[in-house]
Amino acid sequence: MNKIRLLKSSDVPQLHELSRQAGWNQTPQDWERTLALTPDGCFGIEQNGGIVSSTTTIVYGNELAWIGMVLTLPEFRGQGFASLLLDYAIRHVRGSVQWIKLDATEQGRPIYAGFGFQDECPIERWKRRAGRGPKPDASGLVHRYVVDPSFDRAYFGSYRVPLLNALLKQEAGYIMGYGYAMGRPGERATYFGPCVVRTRDAARQLVEWFVSQHHSEDIYWDLFPDNKDAVQLAIDYGFEPDRHLMRMALPTAPGIPPLVRNNASVFAIAGFEYG
Repeated sequence: MNKIRLLKSSDVPQLHELSRQAGWNQTPQDWERTLALTPDGCFGIEQNGGIVSSTTTIVYGNELAWIGMVLTLPEFRGQGFASLLLDYAIRHVRGSVQWIKLDATEQGRPIYAGFGFQDECPIERWKRRAGRGPKPDASGLVHRYVVDPSFDRAYFGSYRVPLLNALLKQEAGYIMGYGYAMGRPGERATYFGPCVVRTRDAARQLVEWFVSQHHSEDIYWDLFPDNKDAVQLAIDYGFEPDRHLMRMALPTAPGIPPLVRNNASVFAIAGFEYG
């Protein structure tokens, strides 16, 4: 029998191996952060003393739960572990939120559709190889960021202050009155995001601020392709499309109105595991 159990901090080395074997970008610190944010919402299947499959949930207020890190070691795939964990995670959060969302790979998309998730919008990972594109000067208008819950919620659509406060410990910049951007180290590339900004000019300043500090590193940037300003900025600074996913959504009851979302001001998401 495959027993589902809560993931804990001592599992991080095995969890990092799960994401590393999948070619994903999470570091051990990313796993630690996720487990700390929702210690009762991250689940795994253990066999022979090791975690062989995982999934995580992040709850944003009473509106939204985010499912991420659906992973199975290659040698244990095809045994239904991902579906088992997904079903468990959905049941865990269903009574406390209105919507459940995730970013699906092409491989995972049919599995999620089988649980009732429907396509919401495409999402793409863009990559900038080290040294590619212009090296901008850091903008003097970028200041240290202090999380503004009402600003972020107006564009993202739900309350995610605990996540933003956790990410704030890495790298963050702010343009007074216009918006913010964050970044963090990654296993395969430095990560740019989230970035929520009112105007393209402010977004450009934040992109320049970030790229100027990481010009000699590979950088990942996850964006909505329907945000044409974000796409053009990515092109301008040497990024190219790397992966294509689909954002999917599942209401927890009939007739629930959709959450507010303003992709035109979301220039970078927080990550496929966070939304």
